[in-house]
Amino acid sequence: MAMDLVSPRHRRRGDTATGRAPSPGWPTIDRVNDTPDAVESFAALRTEEGRALLAALRDHNPADELATATRLRRDHPAPLVSAALGQARLRQRAVAKFGAEDAYRMFFTPNGVEQATRTTVATYRAGRFAALGVRSVADLCCGIGGDAIALARAGISVLAVDRDPLTVEVARANAEELGLASLIEVRCADVTTIDTSPYDAVFADPARRGGRGRIFDPEAYSPPLSWAIEAALTSAHAALKIAPGVPHEAVPDDAEAEWISDGGDVKEAVFWFGTAPKAIRATLLPGPHSLLGTGLPDPEPGKVGRYLYEPDGAVIRSHLVAEVARQVGGRLIDETIAYVTADELHPTPYATAYEITDQLPFSLKKLKALLRERGVGVLTVKKRGSAIEPEELRRKMKLSGPRSATVFLTRVAGAPTVLIGHPAP
Repeated sequence: MAMDLVSPRHRRRGDTATGRAPSPGWPTIDRVNDTPDAVESFAALRTEEGRALLAALRDHNPADELATATRLRRDHPAPLVSAALGQARLRQRAVAKFGAEDAYRMFFTPNGVEQATRTTVATYRAGRFAALGVRSVADLCCGIGGDAIALARAGISVLAVDRDPLTVEVARANAEELGLASLIEVRCADVTTIDTSPYDAVFADPARRGGRGRIFDPEAYSPPLSWAIEAALTSAHAALKIAPGVPHEAVPDDAEAEWISDGGDVKEAVFWFGTAPKAIRATLLPGPHSLLGTGLPDPEPGKVGRYLYEPDGAVIRSHLVAEVARQVGGRLIDETIAYVTADELHPTPYATAYEITDQLPFSLKKLKALLRERGVGVLTVKKRGSAIEPEELRRKMKLSGPRSATVFLTRVAGAPTVLIGHPAP
């Protein structure tokens, strides 16, 4: 069965550990900032003058950047002003991942902000390592050090390795700025040359972005997923951070696969070694709330009941919709759609519940008339199994009124359908 986005169950697995061997021809896709000028510019930011500039730029408005740069260049070297303005922008962006307290003390690269693990996720993963009794970790492809910081704060000593000189300098600076240098050793090296045997565990985060954007083939990661798996198998415990769209066929037989969401957004998948082989888990943050797969068969579809449950993205990615359906006593609205329906309300952290007030065959004209009749002016549009984009629907509705509603564009028993409701109390 093929469910929209991903089916509730797809259990096939394969072992990718015998994939192509690493080679010097791996694509350089992630952290190429190794020019001497880049390293020197970064070093200037850590001088007294650079720090003063950064402090002054903490709350600056990027829209006023030209005027700000002109003013600052009267008293400071132009290259330093440019570097400080760039770093100030990165710090403002990083607040969403690291929080203001850390972000305005740390340093970043553009790729580092984009690729770094969100602090809440890194803290959760560090907690799992600590619970396993891990006291030391080799962090391979460490980037600007987000995961190393979380591990160190959990009391774990870390060897943080990256091959890009600028990224290494940034990671080392972050460890020092946050008072964690005694627990984090930062090394500039090719991760394939690192002897991980002295460490209790391995953590690897292969680069998944190239010059053309995201890379979806795990063997095109840098380094390839097959190499990362082989490195993981040399340690008693290991975790590999993977893109959340990784196919279930790529999960090794001796690994636990975990999909993690934070605030409703799916952030990553993780292959864990040395925990629970073949286990499938969806973890929702904050919480955490972890749902473990039990091997339930696909729930049967049926008529739309009073309540509709929208499973969290981590639940869908991990193919655990059946487990949520069991929790709420529900069924699918269509065998290919990851919406669960039930006649009674059973709150669960793994899905958002909506009370359905109307169901009608898909028709823009009928929907518009009904929403106007109800006085709906604020419309939330959700879709699964429909080609119409939410913004397009809102534009065509041309609504005004004091009430709000949620519209689901989907399929029920194979037929294009519109469901109208509101979040359940």
